Amino acid sequence: MSIDQNQQIPSVKPWVTPLLGELVDFRRELHANPELSFVEYKTTERILAQLRAAGLDPVALEETGAFVDIGTGPIALALRADIDALPILEETGLEYASVIDGVAHSCGHDIHTTVMLGVAKVLKAIDTEGKLSGRIRVIFQPAEEKMPGGALTVIEAGVLDDVPRILALHCEPRIDAGKIGTRIGAITSASDTIKIELTGRGGHTSRPHLTEDLVFAMSQIAINVPAVLSRRIDVRSAVSVVWGQIHAGSAPNAIPATGYLAGTMRCLDGEAWKGAGDLLDEVVRQVATPYGVELKLEHTRGVPPVINAEEETDLIEDSARAEIGSAAIVLTPQSMGGEDFAWMTNKVPGSMMRLGTRTPGGETYDLHRGDYIPDESAIEVGVTVMAAAAVRAIAQLNGAVEGATSSA
Repeated sequence: MSIDQNQQIPSVKPWVTPLLGELVDFRRELHANPELSFVEYKTTERILAQLRAAGLDPVALEETGAFVDIGTGPIALALRADIDALPILEETGLEYASVIDGVAHSCGHDIHTTVMLGVAKVLKAIDTEGKLSGRIRVIFQPAEEKMPGGALTVIEAGVLDDVPRILALHCEPRIDAGKIGTRIGAITSASDTIKIELTGRGGHTSRPHLTEDLVFAMSQIAINVPAVLSRRIDVRSAVSVVWGQIHAGSAPNAIPATGYLAGTMRCLDGEAWKGAGDLLDEVVRQVATPYGVELKLEHTRGVPPVINAEEETDLIEDSARAEIGSAAIVLTPQSMGGEDFAWMTNKVPGSMMRLGTRTPGGETYDLHRGDYIPDESAIEVGVTVMAAAAVRAIAQLNGAVEGATSSA
């Protein structure tokens, strides 16, 4: 935006307010027609159609997803939205509930997509008035829900090659609509999948010494592997191994010959996450060895933690402070959930904002619940803060204002 050293960055609200009705309509259409990871074909078509109707020239990615540049000159900032839904049965009872059986936007990606579409339209309107003196890239990324994530396909396509910094947002149903949550440092966890198959001689429970007591071995792995890892890795990295599946046997008096455990390993420290793979294999085998069982360990790398950079977090906070007030900014807790935006913040400095979606005084939901109903007033907050951050980033790149200097 054309701002000199003595000017205050103007509010983006005059450009946001006229769009709110159409953005809510778009979000409801998207919500009713969710698509799973890497098959977001109609979702991509809807996004492209909206951007073209606004006078923009978006670029479709190879399969699904897209990006669009607004303005000219060097890119000052990229903004990212994820567009995929979950394999969950919707139970909201809304009139615009999912029409696709067993697929739902239960993580709020329809809100994320709508917000960033709104930002693109706001910036286009500002640019049309000749008041945008820089370039912003808005990315609509596929497949966040399918590890290791569609962010990698975006990076491989070169979409971040000329991007100096990046922001994203994520719905937070534990924060009231009208507020945002921020945090410097790790905001989400690394997330890996662990699968262990065990085999051994089965037999009668009256003669365990003639078998490899596979169930007992499984119990030791389930209990001791998390315990040993917690003593072999710096406790500040918050390594957590939690089992979600344990299967073995079919009779109370028979020791089975096969068994299966599966779970996740999470970690808030990127360096600890990198080294945990070899250590996990070592610990699992050490715990299992005394029982004579054979095992097959499958450790699938998911995503690293999202590490919010200080300057990019300050950019969000300063923009929010100017547009919605300091009282609307809260410190958000760290999440042990995984988020593939981490691949992007590994490549360029970035920050993820939590967007409050709880109706004040209303029910507190959790993400990935079939009955999750976000408060749609959050759309206005998201568009306002993200568009303001884009305008401020351009001003910073042009030297019109100093870099962000304060934190909530």
